[in-house]
Amino acid sequence: MTKSNYKLTDKDFHQINMRSLFGFQLGWNYERMQGSGYLYHILPQLRKIYGDNTPELKSMMKTHTQFFNTSNFFNTIITGIDLALEEKQGIDAQETVAGLKAGLMGPFAAIGDSIFGSLVPTIFGALAASMAAQGNPVGIFIWIAAQIAVNVFRWVQLKFAYKEGISLVTTMQDKLNAITDAATIMGVFMVGALVATMVNVKFAIVPQIGGVSLDIQNNLDMIIPRLLPAAVVGAIYWLLGKKGMTSTRAIFIVLVVCVALSAAGVISKM
Repeated sequence: MTKSNYKLTDKDFHQINMRSLFGFQLGWNYERMQGSGYLYHILPQLRKIYGDNTPELKSMMKTHTQFFNTSNFFNTIITGIDLALEEKQGIDAQETVAGLKAGLMGPFAAIGDSIFGSLVPTIFGALAASMAAQGNPVGIFIWIAAQIAVNVFRWVQLKFAYKEGISLVTTMQDKLNAITDAATIMGVFMVGALVATMVNVKFAIVPQIGGVSLDIQNNLDMIIPRLLPAAVVGAIYWLLGKKGMTSTRAIFIVLVVCVALSAAGVISKM
């Protein structure tokens, strides 16, 4: 087992939080979303853990630039657990870290965005706007106080998650494989749920056979609901396995094919 001799300090936590608050989204793109931002906000610490220009550092950098997308209000919880694992186990934690990131990013995205992206702004925004409409300047300070509280929460969660991550590693060493498997299954489950809810495409064509209309979409739904979205995702997965194919190219292919089939009246949005 390759372990790291470096222990994160308060200065490291400060640097990670600053990078997370002001730079986490700067590298956002449609192919890997927050992948490059995730690497950016922990790169100085990875260098301290693995050393500069080492095979271990390069390998973990590739791992951390893979697809990642979660709520900005909860992302450093994942970061804290991740760094605790890497600090304890070094490169041997690579698969565990990848599984945890894949498994946790979906649930944290749903919880963080619903609470801090919708609920908090709605409540405090409505309160502040109502008071402002009545000429009461206290409303703006309520709004500012709410945002300060949210950012304080974002700041303190990193070190808390890091400490819990250390406890996880030291007290549940024999269960890490089970945790990795569970996180991987959770990630697959989230992908399946996203396919069923976010890929909204159906057959629009209704051919006439002997004077009888054949509703293809209705017949497919009686066999397996959402079969076409699953087939589309399967086709894209197969396409991505082809040599020279990238996510960006696949996106353009999907756009062209969908526009063409929609214009021809073959498919439409649900």
